Amino acid sequence: MTSFSSGRYALMISDRSGQAFPWKEMVREWNGAWVHFSEYEPKQPQLQPRPTSADPQALTHARPSRTALPTPAPLDTVPFSTAGNTTLTVNENRHQRKTGDAVRFYQVKEAVGGVSVAALELNTTLNGNITSTATTITLTDASEFPTSGYIAIVKYNEDSSSPTFGKYLTETIKYTGKSSNDLTGCTRGTAAPSYGKTPVNTEAVSHSSGAKVYGSYIITIVESSFTNDANSVETYSNSFTCTLVNAATGTAKGGGFFVFGGPVNDRP
Repeated sequence: MTSFSSGRYALMISDRSGQAFPWKEMVREWNGAWVHFSEYEPKQPQLQPRPTSADPQALTHARPSRTALPTPAPLDTVPFSTAGNTTLTVNENRHQRKTGDAVRFYQVKEAVGGVSVAALELNTTLNGNITSTATTITLTDASEFPTSGYIAIVKYNEDSSSPTFGKYLTETIKYTGKSSNDLTGCTRGTAAPSYGKTPVNTEAVSHSSGAKVYGSYIITIVESSFTNDANSVETYSNSFTCTLVNAATGTAKGGGFFVFGGPVNDRP
């Protein structure tokens, strides 16, 4: 039977350094090389990654993403300024609204320069039932409403057999003309621009006489600028203007504390 020497006095050449070391002090690496134990290097973990499976395709109890709708924002402590004409200045620090936005005013507390709360909030009621396809809408009092713009007709679904029972079905409507108390050229089931973007459209539905109607103003922002620390010019806006149907009677500031400016349709 074959036997081997114990190698007590034997030497071996290292595959790494090329130096001679005692044979008994040599070890074999993972790659098959014989090296002295002082030269030994374990296998790099990155050379043998753990096996992975494919990513899961879906989550349990997943909810689809949605586009967040704009909400009313508080105006400044003194929200409105009038100058005895049809221009209404609205003060809102760093508001980020855009020219062409439709803005509705909420919770106005007092008249300003002869402009009534009703003229600022543009609230009235529907005079007569309308179908979901009607293009002319008669209001109880449209005297303060602009000649074109957007309105919202409030509706609460009281049909217990409907899948949307108990929810608001308030509709945003665009109109292009006004004759006495009639809004004409109506486009049903629209959405009004806010912060430079247009939300998803509302649904055109029928409405009953006496339903609450809210109007809005199309705004023009007032820009200011300053030179920042990097010596570049930045623009910002702390106010915007809109046009009243009837001129203010004087120069005044007011409107009350905690007045809000927001989208035409404050959808929940």
